[in-house]
Amino acid sequence: MIVDNNRVPSPPDPDGTAAGAIAAALEEDIIFGRLPPGMKLREEKLLERFGSSRYAIRDALSRLESRKIVVRERNRGAAVRTMPADEVRELHEVRELLQRHAILRIRLPVPDADLAVLTAIEEQYEACMATGDVRGMYDTNDRFHDALFGLCGNRQLRALIRQLLHISMLVRTRGLEVAEDRYKAMTEHRQMLGLLSGCDPWALAELCVAHIRPRRDAYLNFLADREKPRRRRKRQLA
Repeated sequence: MIVDNNRVPSPPDPDGTAAGAIAAALEEDIIFGRLPPGMKLREEKLLERFGSSRYAIRDALSRLESRKIVVRERNRGAAVRTMPADEVRELHEVRELLQRHAILRIRLPVPDADLAVLTAIEEQYEACMATGDVRGMYDTNDRFHDALFGLCGNRQLRALIRQLLHISMLVRTRGLEVAEDRYKAMTEHRQMLGLLSGCDPWALAELCVAHIRPRRDAYLNFLADREKPRRRRKRQLA
């Protein structure tokens, strides 16, 4: 039986400190595309925005760096991390392998109580969609998938999937702002719930794998589009 304990990757805990609040605000900006990959995070601008101390700003950036969301280089400052294309592909290859294996471990059909937990989370996701609560959608989506993979009965496997979910945060934010993509995700969640009541684990596994590919592809397309002007300049200088 699964329990929805909401232990999925979440924003940095503000913990009552200025640094915690700043880190949480910046992560949310990154999640929703307001700070795209490669965007410089200049201390002076952050001081002006948050009205806090330089120490708090640096502490916040250090927290985000530890979560691999921000990179900092000497004499160059901080920036939103850009994941290289090869890393994105390798990460998603591992995610697909683990998620497929987890789904195939689930005994179908699942008990009604487990299905009820997932259905309740999906209803919360759709309620967030209806009100335009994108932060709520992001969090309930993570809860839905964490609860789904919890059905595999292997705590270590579930923990690895959760860890990779966190690592892939930068990739998963691409397309989050597109209404069509959000409705597609909702439709696929409903299909997953239907398959959990059936007896075809391979259909469920393939749906779960296909479900994460659009965000990967959107990020790779973003990287490719960003490289086009650079390649044109190189050809012009050649």
